[in-house]
Amino acid sequence: MDLIIRNARIRGRDKLLDIGIDNGKIVEISERIGVEAKEEIDAGSKLVVPGFIDPHIHLDKVNIVDVVRPNKSGTLKEAIEIIWEKKAQYTVEDIVERAGDVIKRGALNGTTRMRSHVDIDTIGGLKPLEGVLEAKRRFKDIVDIQIVAFPQEGILKNPGCEELMREAMKMGADVVGGMPANEESPDDSRKHIEIAFDIAEEFDADIDMHIDETDDPFYRTLEMLADETIKRGYQGRVTAGHTCALAAYDDHYAGYVIEKVKKAGINIITNPATNLMLQGRHDKQPIRRGITRVKELLNGGVNVSFGQDCVKDTFYPFGSADMLQVALITAHAAHMSLPDEIELTFDMLTANASKVLRLGDYGLEEGKRADIVILDTDNVKDAIRLQPARLFVIKAGKIIAKNEVKRELLM
Repeated sequence: MDLIIRNARIRGRDKLLDIGIDNGKIVEISERIGVEAKEEIDAGSKLVVPGFIDPHIHLDKVNIVDVVRPNKSGTLKEAIEIIWEKKAQYTVEDIVERAGDVIKRGALNGTTRMRSHVDIDTIGGLKPLEGVLEAKRRFKDIVDIQIVAFPQEGILKNPGCEELMREAMKMGADVVGGMPANEESPDDSRKHIEIAFDIAEEFDADIDMHIDETDDPFYRTLEMLADETIKRGYQGRVTAGHTCALAAYDDHYAGYVIEKVKKAGINIITNPATNLMLQGRHDKQPIRRGITRVKELLNGGVNVSFGQDCVKDTFYPFGSADMLQVALITAHAAHMSLPDEIELTFDMLTANASKVLRLGDYGLEEGKRADIVILDTDNVKDAIRLQPARLFVIKAGKIIAKNEVKRELLM
C-alpha cells in the first residue's frame, strides 16, 4: 500500500481502525492492517474524517477589500456596485494571486474540494472565468474546483450576458448559475430561470443559483426555481444558495415552498457569515438574522449545506477559508446546539456538501477517493468548538498539508 493511517477514530465506529490507501483510493478499513506501506501515519486515536468541501465561494472576488473603496452602507447593493469598479480592471494574474491565497488556506484547513461562482457579465466579460480557470489548473494537486458561470448582474437586465454564459460553458465552466431576483420584474425573473435551464440542458450541466438573497418577502424566486426544476425533470441537479427571503415569509407560505423544494430535489446552501453581516441592515430592534430556515429545511427532508461564500471582499471583510469556522457560525445562527444537531452540522460540510457537488467518489469508505483529514481532537463537538489543527490533510492518497501547533503556558 502507498499509505496506512493507523489508530484512527472514525465517526460511528466503536474501535480504533487502520485505513489503507493505495493508488489514491481507500482500499481497506479494519482493526489491524497486517501489511506495511510506503508511508504510515499514527493518528493516535484522533478523529479522522473525509476531506472538507466548500460548496459556495467566489474565488474571483476574494481579497479585494483592502484595494477598493469601503462599503459604507454595508449592504449587498453597494457591495455589488463597488465590484463593478474592480471587475473592469481584473487581470488573470491578479485573480490567480488572490484566489490562490484562499485555495492554499483552504487546503491547509482541510478543504480538498470547492465550488466557485464566477461573475459572467458585460462588465468583466470572461476575464473572471479565465482567472479562476487558471487558478483551478495551477492548484489542482491540492483542491478540486467546480466552476459556476454566475450572472450576478442579471441576464435580461444585462444584454449580452446570455451569449457570454454560453461561451463560459464552452470555455470550461461546469455549472450554470443564476440570480433571478436581480431582474426588473417577477416575469423577468421567471424568464431568467428559463434561460439558465435552457443553457444547462444544452451543456448537460447542473444548476446552482443565488436565490432571494434579501430579507424582503416580496422576492419569491425559490418557488419559481422549484417549479421549473420539476417541469424540466431536473430533480437532484439543482442547488439554491442563500434563500434568505424564505426566513421572511410567513410560516404557511414558507412550509408550502419547502415542500416544493423537497419535491424538486433542490439542495440548499446557506451562507450565514455573509448573510448575518448583510441582511437586516435597515432593521431596528429586533434585527432579523438574515439566514434561511435551516432547521425547517432539514426537518423537511431537504439536503442543506453551507459555504464560506466570501473572503475579504466588499460583501464580507472577514473569512479564513476554514469550514470549521463556518460550521461554528452556522451552529450559532441556526440554533444547532443539541448533540444530534452538532453532528448534523458536521455532516453539512462533508456528506451533505458532497451531494451538492454530486460526488460519487466521496466518503471515508473502501473504494472511495482518499481525501482525508486528521483532526487534533477526538470528537465532532470539539472539532467545531475549538477548530483544532488539521494535523494531516490528504488528497487522493497524497499528504498535501501538515499542521503542528505548539502551545505552552509559561506561568
